[in-house]
Amino acid sequence: MAITLLGSFLVVRFGTAVDGRVGGGGGDNPAAVASTAQTPRSGLPTVAVAELPAQARDTLALADRGGPFPYRQDGTVFGNLERLLPARERGYYREYTVPTPGSSDRGARRLVVGAGGDVYYTADHYRSFRQVLR
Repeated sequence: MAITLLGSFLVVRFGTAVDGRVGGGGGDNPAAVASTAQTPRSGLPTVAVAELPAQARDTLALADRGGPFPYRQDGTVFGNLERLLPARERGYYREYTVPTPGSSDRGARRLVVGAGGDVYYTADHYRSFRQVLR
């Protein structure tokens, strides 16, 4: 684990997971950011953490801790191909599955966490985002 100060944000980086994977299961996670950091503003619609579905709050807590994650894809790079989030260098954003009760697969809900502490929630598989205010 390495702790880095990025501006006014504390960034915690974790090493490769025990099973050798990077990403899921608590692997390399530069987006694990201290939850007390002030949220950088994006101009997108917002939602308070307390207003997120319970599963999203649980997923955010896992992301803050660096895992372990229930899905192999969690913690992997989110490419922002839709260009709805602020433009950042590749690797800045990581995505995490927000479980959907009753869904037989990962469902459409995700959290996207930026290395600078910004967090975004989508309930419609990246068609729209709301910035999460901590």
